[in-house]
Amino acid sequence: MKTNMFVALLLATALTASTAVAQPAPFNTAGVTMGHWHLASKDVEANKKLFLGMGGKLLMSGGNPLIMFPGLYINLSLRTGKAGDGGSQGSVVNHVGFIVDNVQQRVAQWKAAGVKVLPGGKGRVDQAFVETPDGLRMEILEDKTQGVAIRNEHVHLSLPDAEIPKAQAWYAKTFGGKAGARNNAPVVDIPGVQIRFAKADAKQAATQGRVLDHIGFDVKDHASFVKKIEAEGIKLDEPPRTNPQGGNTVTYITDPWGTRIEIVQRAPLGLEARK
Repeated sequence: MKTNMFVALLLATALTASTAVAQPAPFNTAGVTMGHWHLASKDVEANKKLFLGMGGKLLMSGGNPLIMFPGLYINLSLRTGKAGDGGSQGSVVNHVGFIVDNVQQRVAQWKAAGVKVLPGGKGRVDQAFVETPDGLRMEILEDKTQGVAIRNEHVHLSLPDAEIPKAQAWYAKTFGGKAGARNNAPVVDIPGVQIRFAKADAKQAATQGRVLDHIGFDVKDHASFVKKIEAEGIKLDEPPRTNPQGGNTVTYITDPWGTRIEIVQRAPLGLEARK
């Protein structure tokens, strides 16, 4: 009996640990947390290998791979038609970013796993870049005090200078974010992510149809959140719907600068899958 109880305890612990992998950051007072990036991939398997090599966890979710990092899901879908044309640079979401506990240590591990890593700017050893085969640019920064090897950190928007204060106010109001500054540049903090803003010389392309087709935020109560943003004058790109396969309730909006955003009330996910 003691053996059976021990086995049961081990199984329960394993299930709890695997489920914990799939937890996003806690919701803020507006009921919002960072959700996902959605990539229209030319080669789903190549991108899956890259993200697993960087320490992501593969979760079972419908027919498309879903990769989990602390604070982030990455949806990988096979591009169709013109979807996935164009990397992140040149679009309003210029790049996205992770933060790791030790850049040089993680870079060595990733290279050993077959991930191509680009050096940081101006010889910086606390910065690196990774680009997917489709052209999604990811900045890698360092925080030696964090308790995990890697976590989601930021989404970097490139906007004309005059639009940056408007965008900062829009993201803070729409998603209940906290407006602030980092290195004298405006940011908005939302659980699981920091939205950063940089000056662009010209208006950038919209995200829809590019490799990073959209970003997503998870919400606690979809109907209430949709009611809130509609009252603020935000128009939905499509009516809310519930996915019969995964059980997620979703809709889409597009910010005034061309970033497509999915709003998701997420159904419970399965356990970590085998690679």
